[in-house]
Amino acid sequence: MSSHREAPEISKDPVADNADVYAFVSPDNPSTVTIITNFVPLQEPAGGPNFYEFGDDVAYSIYIDNDGDGTPEISYVFRFHTAVRDPNTFLYNVGPINSIGDPNWNRRQFYSVTRVEGADTTIYGTAAANPPPVRHGKHHKHHHHHHKPKLKARVLGSGLACPPCNIGPHSIPNYAPIESQAIHTLGGGIKVFAGQRREGFYVDLGAVFDLADLRPFQAAFGVPPALASGPGVDDTKALNIHSIAIQVPITQLTANGKAPSGMTDPHAVIGVWSAASRRLVRIIDSANDAKHESGPWVQVSRLGNPLINEVVIPMGRKDYWNGQYPAQDKQFLNDYKVPELSKLLPALYPGVF
Repeated sequence: MSSHREAPEISKDPVADNADVYAFVSPDNPSTVTIITNFVPLQEPAGGPNFYEFGDDVAYSIYIDNDGDGTPEISYVFRFHTAVRDPNTFLYNVGPINSIGDPNWNRRQFYSVTRVEGADTTIYGTAAANPPPVRHGKHHKHHHHHHKPKLKARVLGSGLACPPCNIGPHSIPNYAPIESQAIHTLGGGIKVFAGQRREGFYVDLGAVFDLADLRPFQAAFGVPPALASGPGVDDTKALNIHSIAIQVPITQLTANGKAPSGMTDPHAVIGVWSAASRRLVRIIDSANDAKHESGPWVQVSRLGNPLINEVVIPMGRKDYWNGQYPAQDKQFLNDYKVPELSKLLPALYPGVF
C-alpha cells in the first residue's frame, strides 16, 4: 500500500522514495502473482525539460519472505542506466516518438532484473561490495560465523527498455503501442515493466494532513470551521509516478516450489515488500562534472504495510525505520500498539471518538 514522502530525508530524495506496494494473484493469469512497487511520487506530468526517471545510482529491490521469519529468501533487484543520444541538445526528444526505439527519443532508460536466492537476500548488495574476511587457525574455530549467507544471483534480463514519459500529443502522437512495447517477457513465464504511470492511489492529502479534517464528516463532526460535508478530493488524480511491475509464477515464490492447494495450505501466504538502496559513499568531482559511488549498499526506503511510516512512526525515527528490515520491527512495537493518531482523534473530534 501507500506512503508518499513519509520521512524527512527520503522526501528530499524522490528517485529512492518508495511510495506504493501492491501484490495480488494476477487476474489475467491466476497461476502467477503480480507485484507493483512505485517510486518518484507526486509527479507533475508537464515536468519538462528534464522529465522524471529512475535513479541510475539506486538499487530497487522487491523482497519475498516465504517462511514467515521477516527476512527475504527471494529478491528481484532492478538496476537502471540512462543513455543519451545527443548531449548537445536540451531536448528530451528532438521530434515525435513513434516507437520505443525511435531515434528522436534522446534520453532513454534501460534496466536489468536479477533474481537473488538465499537465507536472507537483503545482504545481497553488501555481500557483493564487501566480501567478509575469512579467518583461519585454532584461535578462530568459529570462523564460519564471519561468512555471509550463501546467495545465488541470476540475471533474468538486461538492456530492457523503459517507455518514454508521455510528454504530449506532438511529441508522442500514439502512446499506447509504445507502452505495450515496454512490457518485456523474460524466461520462465516472467513479465516485467518499468516506467511512468498515472498515480493510482486515491488519497485526500490536503484534508488528511489538515489535522485529519476528513471532508465527508466535517458537518457531522462539527469541527470548527464546520464546512459542509462533501466527497473527498483525489489529490493524486492528475499526477504520475514511476512503477516497477513484475509478474511471476506462484511456484517460483513458494518455499516448496509448488502451487498452494488452497488458503489453508501453509505455503499459501508470502510476505512482500520493496526497498531502495544507495551506496554508502558518493563522491562528486565538480571540476570534471563526475560522480562516483562506492562501498556497500545501504537501504534508504522501504514499504510493505500501508501508512505505517507515514502516520505510526514518529518523525524522529522515520528515516531510521526506512533503513530497517521487517525482522527488526519489534523495536517499534510501542508505536504500533499505541499509535499517535488514536490519541489525536478524540482531541480533534470531541465526543465523536
